[in-house]
Amino acid sequence: MRGSGGSEGGIGMFSIGFVLSLLSLYFFFDSVQVTTQGFGALTSFVHRTAGGGMAGTASMGLVFVPFFLGVVSLFVNAKQTWAWILMWCGLGILVIEILSRITFLMNVRTSYLLILVVLFAAGAGLMIRSYRSIEATQPPKNT
Repeated sequence: MRGSGGSEGGIGMFSIGFVLSLLSLYFFFDSVQVTTQGFGALTSFVHRTAGGGMAGTASMGLVFVPFFLGVVSLFVNAKQTWAWILMWCGLGILVIEILSRITFLMNVRTSYLLILVVLFAAGAGLMIRSYRSIEATQPPKNT
């Protein structure tokens, strides 16, 4: 029976390796927290240039203005090139601002992390090994 990679056998080995790798990735992503905090790329620039006095007014709402004006202009006349440029630039500013605020926190013990790494490595090794034929992985028989 042909298995993974066209080799003889190896389907069970590949399946076990795949499950081990997926399990370790699930536990890894389960231990990572994604939060947003502080200022983004553009609002931190406004905060720094204002000398810190505008901490309360350098809000995320200001970065919506170009996108909002572009969308309104497109509803008035969709053939305006400047409105399309303004809308796409505003969308780009929003994406940069949101992505620059993301913080990844990993709250995991070292022993737990080592188990995750070993589990993933074992799964990847089993998947790679399954591409070889079963006969090639066994020692030769003495007759």
